[in-house]
Amino acid sequence: MKIGIDISQVVYEGTGVSRFTKGLINTILKYDRNNEWVFFFSSLRRSLQPEIKDAISKKHYSLVKRKFPPKLLAGLFIKIGFNVESINKSLDWFITSDWAEIPSLKTKKATIVHDLVYLRFPSLVEKTIKNTQIDRLNRVKNESSLIFADSESTKNDLMELLKIDKKKITVNYPGVDVKKPSNDQIKRTLVKYKFNKPFILTVGKIEPRKNLSRLLDAYKQLKNVEAELLIVGAKGWDSKDVSINRLINTEKGSKKIRFLGFVEDNELYSLYASCLFFVYPSIWEGFGYPVVEAMKLGIPVATSSTSSLMEIAKDAALLFNPFNVEEIKNAIIKLINDEKLKRALVNKAYVQVEKYTWKNYYDKMMATLAKYK
Repeated sequence: MKIGIDISQVVYEGTGVSRFTKGLINTILKYDRNNEWVFFFSSLRRSLQPEIKDAISKKHYSLVKRKFPPKLLAGLFIKIGFNVESINKSLDWFITSDWAEIPSLKTKKATIVHDLVYLRFPSLVEKTIKNTQIDRLNRVKNESSLIFADSESTKNDLMELLKIDKKKITVNYPGVDVKKPSNDQIKRTLVKYKFNKPFILTVGKIEPRKNLSRLLDAYKQLKNVEAELLIVGAKGWDSKDVSINRLINTEKGSKKIRFLGFVEDNELYSLYASCLFFVYPSIWEGFGYPVVEAMKLGIPVATSSTSSLMEIAKDAALLFNPFNVEEIKNAIIKLINDEKLKRALVNKAYVQVEKYTWKNYYDKMMATLAKYK
């Protein structure tokens, strides 16, 4: 088959979509032996990472680049007459994902849908993102022959909220790759950030749906707890509920709550490996990379009992209602005090995360594309 794929989202580091896109690119380059690929990249100011360009070139695949920001391009496709066939006229499939839903005249389209949080909780999504996603998913409904959903939760949302036929939807769990840090790397990271006390970790882009306000409220209610709370994540859009200013001010006002912002993977894995446990209070996720990353590194996890998070973690994590501060607080207390529970969660997690590999994702994606070619 000859397959085109939009990889524009790979440059937005610190987001789950960027992590997913990079993983998928590397997987195609690693495992594919029988197909021809055309990679499409669009951005006005950002550049594709050199290592990705080099890897595509070494495999003798095509790379098509355009100087348009994806958000703008998504709204201009029809007006400027740009379509899949403008990239390559002989594709069997073109795979799209977030932001830009490129029109197609004859080529079959498959799209990857991560979540429908913009419909489930519209107040938690920035207005521009929400409007772009509404337009995009309406077009997906009418134009895409196949939809790959990151979870059963997202599949159910597609059927319920967009009335998409379940026959068009294939659940394909993303792969999650982590690298166990060396003792030297862990030591360097802890020295760099001046950690000399035990800490609880949470990771994710700083935006309202990550629910940090309730996590902070729960943490502040803890008594006689020495462990610090470490917040790691790139800055997202602001709101009255959870603002970047509030987090920064909280960090400055308390020696026990720290906000590091975005960190590189080698440091991130070191922080995972060094924490007492990992807490992920997000309100809604299509998959939830940080939960699986923590589990793969042998770290006990407490997370929300909503959306895909309960689905991907099952009984390998301690679950709580993310809207209930008391439940979040009690989950933290349990993991602080119950060593037996933590060991049990870690042992279950090692089994649970075996399914989340990029080889599994690639095999299912290619088999589905071949079936409906």
